[in-house]
Parts: sequence; structure tokens; C-alpha cells
Amino acid sequence: MSTPTFRFAPSPNGRLHLGHAYSALLNEKMAREAGGRFLLRIEDIDTLRCTPELTQAMLADLAWLGLNWEEPVLRQSEHLADYRKAQRRLKDLGLLYPCFCSRQDIVRQAGNDTPRDPEGQPLYPGTCRQMAKEERETRLARGDACAWRIDMKRALAGLDEPLVFIEESSGTAVSERAHPQDWGDVVLVRKDIATSYHIAVTVDDARQAITHVVRGRDLFQATAIHRLLQRLLDLPTPVYFHHGLIDDSEGRKLSKSLGSRSLGDLREEGVSPAEVRKALGFL
Repeated sequence: MSTPTFRFAPSPNGRLHLGHAYSALLNEKMAREAGGRFLLRIEDIDTLRCTPELTQAMLADLAWLGLNWEEPVLRQSEHLADYRKAQRRLKDLGLLYPCFCSRQDIVRQAGNDTPRDPEGQPLYPGTCRQMAKEERETRLARGDACAWRIDMKRALAGLDEPLVFIEESSGTAVSERAHPQDWGDVVLVRKDIATSYHIAVTVDDARQAITHVVRGRDLFQATAIHRLLQRLLDLPTPVYFHHGLIDDSEGRKLSKSLGSRSLGDLREEGVSPAEVRKALGFL
């Protein structure tokens, strides 16, 4: 029987806030109560936004909270070759195709009745999936920038049984049906960083033998993509626990993009780690 293994996996593209603290503390608590392992993963595949300075600040914030994790810490930027290997396997299966469209192209083509993905973005209409082979090869040979999308219809056609996963956030283990088709031909290799969150997180959860993925409720729908990739790449499926989110005073989810007060801000204001833990329900 495998050792219960949990991970906290932030991206150092901004300072951590109370939402990150809650997720980190919850992972550590659940690992401790299960007699398992607590790992830290630095999800820094976006090497332009994720800087060494922000990584060091993140580590300092987590240490200030009193968290301890196993060493060495996995840094995704050091494992890009592994993500490329997974991408090649999907390409060899005939499931990825290059997409030369920009986000503006897709939004411009969308109408009011265009189906939307779980995040509310227009589903990709398959423009480049329908491109003639000769044109595709010409543009690739010319070096035109492209992302790589999964041919969702083809990927699902090869499955012999429904995709399911165990969700434990309600206090009981519930079998959830995954619906990756809701995302359409989602991007699995971005133009700018030559991989994607979906590929990297799926490969690394398997690499680190993660048994329990504990993360925010805002990632619940993305689990469907990860379940599909696990099946296609013959990787194990963890148990999932999608916790509630910490909101600001206006009822919005705390986020870096909204400038939510960081743990560093709280430290400078003289707030103690014990006060943060108590406010988040961990004392």
C-alpha cells in the first residue's frame, strides 16, 4: 500500500496570499493526520513571470508559516524534457495538432451562441484541425508560432470506459464523472512556454507518487482534463479534494491579479504566523 502523499504546488509569479496559505496548511494537516508525506512543488514553467526572487519570497513565506516539507523541492522548470516526452507520446497517438490562431482570432470569431468552456471562454471551433496537411506542414517548416491542441473527439473515441475520479471534499468519497469534452480542443502545449499546466501537473503528480491532490475549488473542472491525460499516458489517478476558496472583503476570490494583500504585507504589518493560522482555522 502506497504512503499517503500530498503536495502544495504554487506558481511563483507573484507573492503568496491567504488563499495560498490556507491550501498549504490544509495539505500539511491532511498529510500529518494520514501519517503521510507533505511535498512542495514549484510550478515555474512560465519562466518569464516566475522569477528566482519570487521563488525565494515564496519559500520564505511558507517557512514563516511554520511549514516543513521534504527536500529536494521539485522545480518544474528543470523538467521540461519530461513534459516534451509526454507531448511526443500524444503526438505519436495522433491526438495533437498545431494551432496557429491567436486568442484574439478565436474571440473575434465567436458569436453570442458560441459554446463556452467551464471558464466562460469560447470553445475553439477547430479551425486549424481542419487545415490541409500541406498548409500545416508548410507553416511548421516556416517556423510559424503555434500552440498544440488535443483533438478531443478523437481522444475520447479511443476510450473504452467513462472517466471518473474520487472527490472527498464533501467529507465522503464520491465518484465523479469527468467531462473533458466540456473544454473542447484545449491547448496542451502553449506557444510561449512549450508546455502547459495540464501536461506538467499530470506528469509531476505521477512522478512524485501523489496519492491526494488537495487544491482550490476553482480547479475542479480542470480535473477532467487531467483524468483524460492520465488515461492517455497510462498514469495513476490520485484522490481529489477541492477545498473552498478564501474571499476578500468584496466577496471575490483572493488572487494575485487583483492585488490581494500578500503574506509579505501581513508580515510587514506585524501579523504573526499564529494569527494567520488562527484566522484560517488551523489553531
